[in-house]
This record gives sequence, structure tokens and C-alpha cells, in this order.
Amino acid sequence: MNGNPVTAFSTSSISHSPASQDESHPETVSKADEDAGVENFENKPVAAGRFTALPSDEEMLSARLLIVDDEERNVRLLRRVLERGGYENIQFTSDSRDVGQMFEAFRPDAVLLDLRMPYKDGFDIMRELSTLIAPTTFVPIIILTADATPQAKQDALAAGASDFITKPFDTNEILLRVRNLLRTHFLNQNLETKVYERTRALEEAQFEILQRLAQAAEFHDDDTGQHTQRVAAIAASLAGVLHCTPQEIYLIHQAAPLHDVGKIGIPDHILLKPGKLTPKEFGAMKQHTVIGANLLSNGHSPVMRLAERIALTHHERWDGKGYPNGLCGEEIPREGRILAVVDVFDALTHERPYKKAWPVEDALVEIKRCVATQFDPAVVTAFLTLPHHELI
Repeated sequence: MNGNPVTAFSTSSISHSPASQDESHPETVSKADEDAGVENFENKPVAAGRFTALPSDEEMLSARLLIVDDEERNVRLLRRVLERGGYENIQFTSDSRDVGQMFEAFRPDAVLLDLRMPYKDGFDIMRELSTLIAPTTFVPIIILTADATPQAKQDALAAGASDFITKPFDTNEILLRVRNLLRTHFLNQNLETKVYERTRALEEAQFEILQRLAQAAEFHDDDTGQHTQRVAAIAASLAGVLHCTPQEIYLIHQAAPLHDVGKIGIPDHILLKPGKLTPKEFGAMKQHTVIGANLLSNGHSPVMRLAERIALTHHERWDGKGYPNGLCGEEIPREGRILAVVDVFDALTHERPYKKAWPVEDALVEIKRCVATQFDPAVVTAFLTLPHHELI
């Protein structure tokens, strides 16, 4: 990229951008002002002590700070002030065109941003950063500018700035504002982590309860209670043959045991009936897909959302004659098409109160017979490559 290079700050060597083209730039801090500013800071030992030490707050001093200002003198001053305040992890650029790429690579905890710059001004940068910062993440943006008009302040704050400092800088004010905003940033970050951890713990507890409900329902027609685990293992193997990603395979393995969780809501006289179900009874049995999806609905984790789709769609048919929604072909989610084959194979090859176990060879003949009517041909082709005798 053209313009001044993006430079990482090092206390042992400093890379300088080319000199400013306009020494009379209204936002330029003169060398005298720069020296006076740092001297002003150094001549106040109480303030210096507060910001230099912070021995009990290593997280604050390890913060990543990004300086964006087209005037090298301003950059030098800010770096020296922040360094004397105890901050070491500083990067900077004098070319506003570099900010987006730099932000993504550096992931700063705070940005000190000039408002009036060539190429992209501070407003352009804030709009760009708004697309790179997650809505739940707070990254403070401190505007530094010589434009002290109320309109400039209002515009900057409305555009997403967290604070506004006018030039020439008061060094103690800079450090105070940076410190306060970083505290808010890290507090928000820690709260995000805690909320995530607690939400995940809650979803894991909910998931475990649902798994136990699925097992409870399963014990009605599978004395061993192993149907859900076998289905999970076979579905994961089949997903691998179908070139699903490792993450997708993991999620299918986790979600598949819940495919029949809705059976917990089916009366025993229907679920355990040894003979053929009447049309009314079969209509009630079909509701286990909807009941299961409702039990799993509104989950936030990927595995819960996947489990909901599996519960709802694993009895849909390739020819559109399945239930509950009569989906056809690839309208059926791939995970539903996978479970349709796996569930039937395991049900056929294991004894139930209403049937004897089929030999593996007979079960495979039945699955082949149902290609392109009940089952997705591509899924069946992949399924036939598995070591079937090892799966039961």
C-alpha cells in the first residue's frame, strides 16, 4: 500500500514516517510543544507515579493501543506519553488507508484517532471499524483533533467515538482518559467472557437434561438404551464419508442422540404397541418429530440448533411423502437425510418389543430398495461403504 508504513512501536528502535508535507498544519504539535508536553508530564511525580507503576493492574498496561494520526510529531508525542504511562504494546500509522488491515492484525484494545486526515478522515475510519468490531465488543475510540467546535464533538460522538480530546494535548488528561476507557473495555471484556461461560454452562446442563429425556424415552422400546449412541456413532461416520467438516461431524455426533427425544411425549400404549398402528395412532406417533423440535427450540448453541433440525426432519422422505412437513429432496437438511438412513438401519438390525432384529444383509437390501423414494441416493451410496457389521 502506498503512503507511510504501518510501524510497530519498539522501545529500542523507532521507525519514523516521512516528514509532514505541511509544517503549518493546524493540528501539528510543534517540537517545543512536544517537549513541553512530555516535560509537563515528567514534572508531576504524583501523576507519573500513578500511571507508571500500576503494579497490580498488568492487564491495563499490557493493553494494545493503536495511534492513527497523519502528523508524525503528534504520533511521537503520544507514543512518548503512553510509554511513560507504562504502556508498551503500541502500534501506529500515519496513513489512514492502513488502519483496517492493521486493526484486524493487531486487534487493539483502544484506538487514538485523528479526525482530520488525508485519504480517509476519522469519520471514514470509524465507519470502517464499525464493521470490524463485534456488536457486543467495546473498543474505545478516542478522537484527537484541533477542531474544538461543538459540532465536531457531536459529530464524532455520534459516529461512535468514546471520547474527545482537543489539541494541544494535556498529557495527564490523555493518560486519565485512556486509563478510564481501558478499564471499561476490560470490564466489558470480562463480562462478555463470564456471560459466555455461564450461557455455555446453562446450555450444557439443558443439553444433558434433554439427553437423559431421550434415554428415558428410548428405554421404552430398547432395553439396552444404546440406540441413541449407536445412531450418533454411525451418523458421524457417515458424515465423514460425505466429506462434512470435522466441526460438522462433531456437531452431528453430539446432536444425533436427541433425534427421538420427542417420544417422551408419546403415550406408552402407542409407543409400545406390538402390532400395526391404526391411522389415528400413527398420526399421534408422527408428532414425536414436532414435540422433539419444540423441546429443542430456541437454543443458542450450534449443537442445539442442529439437534432441533434433526428431530424435526429425520422422518422426511426424499420423495416428499414423509412427515411432518412433506419436504422433498434437498429441501430436507443434510443432517436429516443422514439420520433418516442411520435411524432405519439401526432400528431394523435390533430387536424391539414389536419386531425381531433383521440380519444386516436384509437391512441393507431394504435400504437399497428405498433409494430415491425414502432416502437420498447420495447418502445411501456413502452409507453402503461403511463396515456395517461393526456398526451394530
